[in-house]
Amino acid sequence: MLSTLPANDFPTMEKGEGMQSIHIERDTLKYVFEKTAFSMAHQDVRYYLNGLFLEVKPDGLVAVATDGHRLAKVEEALSLDISEAIRIILPRKTVLEMNRLLGSDIDEKVRIEVSEKMFRATLGDTLVASKLIDGRYPDYDQVVPPAPEQIAYVDRDILKQALFRTSILSNEKYRGVRFNLDKGELKLQAQNPEKEEAEEELEINYSQEPAVIGFNVGYLMDILNVLEGNEVEIGFKDSDASVILRNKEKEKETFVVMPMRL
Repeated sequence: MLSTLPANDFPTMEKGEGMQSIHIERDTLKYVFEKTAFSMAHQDVRYYLNGLFLEVKPDGLVAVATDGHRLAKVEEALSLDISEAIRIILPRKTVLEMNRLLGSDIDEKVRIEVSEKMFRATLGDTLVASKLIDGRYPDYDQVVPPAPEQIAYVDRDILKQALFRTSILSNEKYRGVRFNLDKGELKLQAQNPEKEEAEEELEINYSQEPAVIGFNVGYLMDILNVLEGNEVEIGFKDSDASVILRNKEKEKETFVVMPMRL
């Protein structure tokens, strides 16, 4: 004998009033979600950060996620049949579920319906319905630093491997790694409370003033895992300012990391 409840008591997600409908290619949505979702906050008291900001405009879309320590922003040029911009904050769980479904073998476009409080997406035979986060997302353009004054270029895979080795001896709580940049050279350093130290030296394309910047290595690895291409651009103003990381060939992808004191 199975315990059951009345079917009429099961919650329903009704369509909201004034829903706008658009169609977006599956690969486009998958691309912008995968590139930004890792930067969403998790159970932050600033509830509007526990999700992904999506701005859909007649000429394209912008996806942004931040937890206050790092930010991911992706822009994609499109031609959409809407008269004015749609701005929504998708909850974290909805984004993760969309990411999973978008990875399946669906060829057709995804139908998205949005109202002031509701989000609905139709992927093949699957319908995803979700409430939106009711809040004002931070002005992300204020977070992204202006054109950096100092720029370094480094091989992505070599940097990932070096960070992985160096981080083994970093502080388990703060996971800090120090970047020492000098002409043609990047020195990575980490140490922990047991006085254990790790150091790596890499050849880089850098010819400006020496700089020392501290980072949470986990934030850097998350970004390097979604960057493509062989060369990473690291741009900054000084040792205390936010740092921009980009794929040298994809200017529409912007990743920002706050430095940490070590």
